[in-house]
Amino acid sequence: MRVPLLALAALLGGAAVPPSAAAGPVSVSDAVGRTVEIAAPPMRIVPIFASNVELVAALGLADRIVGIEDYTRFPPEVLSRPRVGGRLGFSVDAVAAQRPDLVIVTPSRQAMHQLLDPMERLGIPVIVLLARSMEEVLGNLRLLGQALGAPEKGEAVAASLARRLEVVAAGGAGRPCPSAVMVTGQLGNGLLLAARPDTYTGDAMVRSGACFALAGRGAVPQVSPEAVLASDPDVLLFAGSQQGLAELIARPGFRDMRAVRAGRAFTVERAQFLIPGPRTVDGIETLARTLRGMP
Repeated sequence: MRVPLLALAALLGGAAVPPSAAAGPVSVSDAVGRTVEIAAPPMRIVPIFASNVELVAALGLADRIVGIEDYTRFPPEVLSRPRVGGRLGFSVDAVAAQRPDLVIVTPSRQAMHQLLDPMERLGIPVIVLLARSMEEVLGNLRLLGQALGAPEKGEAVAASLARRLEVVAAGGAGRPCPSAVMVTGQLGNGLLLAARPDTYTGDAMVRSGACFALAGRGAVPQVSPEAVLASDPDVLLFAGSQQGLAELIARPGFRDMRAVRAGRAFTVERAQFLIPGPRTVDGIETLARTLRGMP
């Protein structure tokens, strides 16, 4: 297991971080304003949600992960760890059975509400994270670095990612901002899911150099196909496979969109734009190059 962990840490910005026996108690404030007291660097971590798993892995600490939820797909070396729920809710018993000394959750899919109080009654510290923008992701890396006894690593990884984002921003300075719609899913009732302002995916899209073609704000991602067609974006983006994009374009009216006719319909990787973590910077860099290379 040591070789894959070192390889992952190198990919995400550094070598694996050894446990720090000298690290003392720390107190951190999480995303919902709770003060979390941690007596010693956690050695047995249950990060709920793929995003939190990837944050721990980015710090070179994937070997401390002792439980994951059903939708975790990365990094490969944690996929054999025990599952603690996710599809039909989260099991307090399954989490507690891993004997964690830290649980990391978000409010999504009721995880915080299902696990926070029971874990606290068991004396297990819980950190709640939010990731509504890249800034919050970088802040989460710094916070977890402190909580896990690796503050220097947390700062180093966050600073490295921030520098890459600055390079993307500098490369796009003064360039026109193409209007775009990023479709992130297709619902059975015919509605589409699309990236919106004030969301993590929307922030990543804008950092790549695109502007929103759809009017309105808010986190509600459901839009009608008619609204997408009426927005007539410069660029149509689809978070998924080429087959998924082809199915979207096959819908009535989509082949007549200006973006499609001009050859400006592109895919982006779902994991990079829908899982708030370090890999999103890869997606931002790739999409920025795509947008700048358009005719």
